[in-house]
Amino acid sequence: MPHAAIAPLSARDARRIARHALAADAARFLHPAQQALLHRRGWLTMLAPRSAGGAELPLPHVVRLEEAVAAIDGSMGWVLTLCAGAGWFAGFIAHDMARAIIGTPRVCLGGSGAATGYAEEEGDGYRITGSWDYASGAPMATHFTLNARLQRGGQPLLDGDGKPRIRAFLVPAALVQLVPSWNSIGMRASASHSYRIDSQWLSKEHGFTIDASAATADGPLYRYPFYSLAYVTLAANVAGMASHFMQLAEECMRHRRHARADLPLLGVPEVASMLQGKKDAFIAARARFYAVLDDSWAQVAAGAALNEDAMQAVQERSLELVAVCRAAVDALYPYCGLYAAREDSSINRVWRDFHTASQHALLLP
Repeated sequence: MPHAAIAPLSARDARRIARHALAADAARFLHPAQQALLHRRGWLTMLAPRSAGGAELPLPHVVRLEEAVAAIDGSMGWVLTLCAGAGWFAGFIAHDMARAIIGTPRVCLGGSGAATGYAEEEGDGYRITGSWDYASGAPMATHFTLNARLQRGGQPLLDGDGKPRIRAFLVPAALVQLVPSWNSIGMRASASHSYRIDSQWLSKEHGFTIDASAATADGPLYRYPFYSLAYVTLAANVAGMASHFMQLAEECMRHRRHARADLPLLGVPEVASMLQGKKDAFIAARARFYAVLDDSWAQVAAGAALNEDAMQAVQERSLELVAVCRAAVDALYPYCGLYAAREDSSINRVWRDFHTASQHALLLP
């Protein structure tokens, strides 16, 4: 069955997510019913290897599911994407450890990609110290991933080019101190807090390298380039939030009149044309995005490695989709009236979520 024909999200699950989105936003973390759904469906381990107890779903299916969830609740879509993405790292650690981690009750991996800590070589492992920001889903994380600069005797270890050597680590939450810091106007329920580790020792098995040549799992997921995976999953979230905003914006516009033209807003030809143009541009950019994603996945699933041109195409179509989404949301917002500025309205929450999520550094124009 083609990926586009797979229903990524059941109507029942969509209703359950939507029912608790406003309460989650107010509480600044996912509602317990939303958390339960993530665990019940196994979505947080959908990118983890089957050999470790994960679902190891095809990437195009994962991306469509993430978009569908983000189109209901941006914060939940973001937590799903970032935490399932951290679960993908189980394909790069030793088999026994991967099975133990993915087999943890209510397992959830969170983390940060910034190398804002240090790993001092000590015996048969490393002593980790540092702090990291923006760990989406942090309050429910059972494990944290991080990047740290390697040291020996307090001195940085350098690679062949004289740059600091950086290694990724997977750390049990028991060794991590959560630092509440997430005060953004949007994506409130993502609870993307900071965390710190104070001189905690880890065996070397907790370290890993994110590269196809270092994968410990055999499936195509772990041969798909990391940055390509990051681009498509982040862009899908932005697209989900934008599609939700456009739907709500059209509803607002149906109930407003144009003051100068003294006509229903959508009865003004220029306004109706602008709305249709944004919808058409979104549909076209989304189609191009999924065409490139599906093609790149087919290549990797067939055993080929993505070349530079293929990876560049994935990046370009992802950024194009984000740009089209930004243009649509920013153009439509002024037509939605003061209702869209009310903090307790659904359209305001979606607008806040969109403009927070699209600030991700990888999504810069």
